[in-house]
Amino acid sequence: MHHMPPMTMQHFDNQLAGRRRVRAARGEVADFLLAGVAEDLGDRLMLVQRTFTSLADIATPTDALRDALAARGWPVVLATEAVEELARRRAGPVVVAAPEALPFADQSLDLAVSALGMQFVDDLPGLFVQVRRALKPDGLFLAALLGGDTLTELRQAFAAAESELDGGLSPRVAPFADVRDIGGLLQRAGFALPVTDSDRLTVRYRDVFALMRDLRAMGATNPLVARRRVPLKRATLLRMAAIYHERFADPDGRIRATFQVVTLSGWAPHDSQQKPLRPGSAKARLADALKAVEWPAGEKPGS
Repeated sequence: MHHMPPMTMQHFDNQLAGRRRVRAARGEVADFLLAGVAEDLGDRLMLVQRTFTSLADIATPTDALRDALAARGWPVVLATEAVEELARRRAGPVVVAAPEALPFADQSLDLAVSALGMQFVDDLPGLFVQVRRALKPDGLFLAALLGGDTLTELRQAFAAAESELDGGLSPRVAPFADVRDIGGLLQRAGFALPVTDSDRLTVRYRDVFALMRDLRAMGATNPLVARRRVPLKRATLLRMAAIYHERFADPDGRIRATFQVVTLSGWAPHDSQQKPLRPGSAKARLADALKAVEWPAGEKPGS
């Protein structure tokens, strides 16, 4: 008797997301967020007292994380890339594979890393299970993804404008994972000593249109399957921009945009590891667990 695999509801249009990433790569890329996250993950790894020899970068959109690791003397990192055209642009070794179908054999890696490559994955629990299986015992998984508070201002402004002018809401901004859920997903996937940490970065822009240009340049505009297919009305867009400015502008007129970066770590189980404390008896932060230096929020240069 064959068991059907569990069905995963599709929230994200992966083909559309891929096309937008290709379009972004052909233009001027806005990579300040990814570059900062990659540097942060590189710094955190330098504080882990371990030697890793088989490394994989899972779904990071560019070579930013591999470059950060290479600059710190780490061995060659194999990357996965879901879009073939983008894979051809990569400088190092790369395999074309979707995050939901990792190409690694069981217990073949001792380090798996990812920078902002997992927030648009439909089956995040399944991906975590695949990563854990691919790690050797006592292998490390270290990743960062955008959390649920990301672009909260844009989401609120769109909701208010559409309620006022269109009589309803459309999911204009993709949902991101809640930091409280991610630790539980790591635990359920079988990771030992799972830790999550969250930083809120505030980036300031001249206006909402400058923010939206950056999102397009990141290839990060709305890839939801359930997005409204009719074009956004100009009146709704202008009303959204006005509401955004009313609610989220600083005294100098520039607007704020929040990016929540959730950093997570977990180890493939091994007998040598310390046993976890009783649930609720410890409140660890990832920056403390890895003795990492956090990178500060700030204004995007030149924006």
